Amino acid sequence: MNIHEYQAKELLKKYGVVVLNGGLANNGDEAVEAAKKIGGDIWVVKAQIHAGGRGKGGGVKIAKSLDEVKSLTNDMIGMNLVTPQTGEEGKEVHKVYIEAGCNIQKEYYVAVLVDRAIQRVTMMASSEGGMDIEEVAEKTPEKIHSVTIDPATGLMPFQARKLAFLIGMEGKVVNKAVKSFMALYQGFVDSDCSLAEINPLVETKEGDVITLDAKMNFDSNALYRHADIVEYRDLSEEDPAEVEASKYDLAFIKLDGNIGCLVNGAGLAMATMDVIKLHGGNPANFLDVGGGATKEKVTEAFKIILKDPNVKGILVNIFGGIMKCDIIAEGVIAASKELGLKVPLVVRLQGTNVELGKKLLAESGLNIIPADDLTDAADKIVNAAK
Repeated sequence: MNIHEYQAKELLKKYGVVVLNGGLANNGDEAVEAAKKIGGDIWVVKAQIHAGGRGKGGGVKIAKSLDEVKSLTNDMIGMNLVTPQTGEEGKEVHKVYIEAGCNIQKEYYVAVLVDRAIQRVTMMASSEGGMDIEEVAEKTPEKIHSVTIDPATGLMPFQARKLAFLIGMEGKVVNKAVKSFMALYQGFVDSDCSLAEINPLVETKEGDVITLDAKMNFDSNALYRHADIVEYRDLSEEDPAEVEASKYDLAFIKLDGNIGCLVNGAGLAMATMDVIKLHGGNPANFLDVGGGATKEKVTEAFKIILKDPNVKGILVNIFGGIMKCDIIAEGVIAASKELGLKVPLVVRLQGTNVELGKKLLAESGLNIIPADDLTDAADKIVNAAK
């Protein structure tokens, strides 16, 4: 689960990360009121979407008057913001964050993430903070430094200090940066994050160390422990089909192909998509109904798949272990009748109650194409979808 910049700052502030005064706005008038509360004579208007690189797309603007705050906000609200992370389709801006300006002396990058290669949490930092950190990682990786964190001790102050020195910090700024690093790590651990990032972390001309932008991603499997973080969820930033799927505990990810997939088990779902690609097709989604799917759950899965107008065929691939093939067959039949299925449907069943499942499908009177194995199923659905 992702959250907005203003939410990440709100959360990290509780751990001692220094942030600027700011306020959320849904229109120009609210933006002006937020700017008045902040005070000063310069403000930054920031589009709030779940993507980085907003500055490059025109989603971060400096305002030097209240009239400018209002006009920039009204221009941003409703705009389709395209950044390097949104892709060509972009994302619609529904709200902006008004923040105080500051005198930037130097920009840095710092992040805490899970390094799966070494199976440890790692903190990374760079002297090259800002909008081009991806380019820095690609062209000058030597400018990115990291420390591996022992889970038994957590991030140690000497490690945070080492990183501060490595990215060129000096004097009193080092101690302030260490506090920010320690706070960022603690927020990462306490919140079950998969990523906690500050970019940029800035050193001001007054010698302060301030978090100018923050990003936090959370492990969805741990959200049951964090009701407060779940409240940050912004459904308008998520694909409507994926939101609908989550209501029925379906693992669903929309893709750009034309063959809908309904599978039980994440590994089998991945293999199904691979075999479809191998036979010249393109999967329209990843969908795992889980090991204990009911007839109703299967029906809802079909509905979600068919909401995609690009779907020209559906492949059902079930291995019945915990899941029983006859239950899946009943769900397939019910969904096909309820929805008036018009696209080709290939079904491959194997495992518990497989013969009963196949019998139910054969006697349903529906135009269902049976398959003996995964290769056969992929070949049939790719040809049918054409």
